[in-house]
Parts: sequence; structure tokens; C-alpha cells
Amino acid sequence: MEFNVGDVVVYPHHGAAQIVEIETRTLKGEPTEYLVLHIQQSDLVVRVPRKNVEEVGVRDVVDAEGLERVFDVLRTPHVEEPTNWSRRYKANQEKLASGDVNKVAEVVRDLWRREQDRGLSAGEKRMLSKARQVLVGELALAEGSQETERDEQINTILAEGERARQAAAEAEKEAADKK
Repeated sequence: MEFNVGDVVVYPHHGAAQIVEIETRTLKGEPTEYLVLHIQQSDLVVRVPRKNVEEVGVRDVVDAEGLERVFDVLRTPHVEEPTNWSRRYKANQEKLASGDVNKVAEVVRDLWRREQDRGLSAGEKRMLSKARQVLVGELALAEGSQETERDEQINTILAEGERARQAAAEAEKEAADKK
């Protein structure tokens, strides 16, 4: 991928970032080009070697087709997840670290549902908050809208998915009762 100063990209764990500079630094006698990223939500500056951007997971903001896939992920009614807290937490960490917007959406969906059903541990609450922040930021950039609008949209989609999940569970229970 070719990135230029001024481009808006997504950096795993932190979300939307703008390339503010491309600089050359010399390390061990070798000149190396770095993308200097300004993370918009946290006022953080990150330098990524240009040759490692794909490995690190820096990517373009999701397009319209990708947005629909994200919404489909959020709507998915039932997903198996590990019952063991540490396995679930680790799996979610790996999804967030991947930088894949669909995996971030999975984390948001799964933790949101768990919060509705049983509540979350403090660690999972922090993870949900961070995942939502990253997802909301990217959706706002992709649609050219405000983050508050995208946050409300995510809430609406998650609630729709939850209603569909509950309706399916009730229908399944009724079918089992009739047998």
C-alpha cells in the first residue's frame, strides 16, 4: 500500500490516525523511512517503519462495502464464544490486535451482549470501551459523520441483533415445548 502525508489510516489498538509526516531516520547506519501517525482520539504520535506498515496492521479506512460487512457482523444473532474468562479475554485481545475492523466489531458485539446478559469484569469493560472507541472512530471517518451519530447507530444495530437473538431463542423453546 502506498501512503502519503495527509492520508487518514487505521492503526490497530488506537483507531484512526493521520499521516502527518514521512521522515527518514538512521538506525545502525541504515536510513529507514517512517510514517509519523497522529492518533486523533488520544493525541498520540506513533512512528511506523514504512516497510512494516502491513505487518503492523496499518490500513486504509473501511469503504462502503466494508461498512455493510461490519453492520452484518454486529447483527449476527448467535456466536459461540469461550466460557472461560481468560480464553475469551485472550481471543478478544487477539481480535483487537489484528486491526481488522470486522474482528473489532465482533469484540464489540460479543462483549456488549455479555454485558446485557451477565455483566462484564472490569477488564472486559475496559476492552469493550476501547473496542467501541476504535470502531466508532473508523465508522465516523468512513461515513464522514460525527462519532456520536455512529455510536448511536452501533447501539441501534446491537439492540436489533439482540431482539432477533431473543426471538430465535423463544421460537426454539416453543418448538421444543411442543415436542
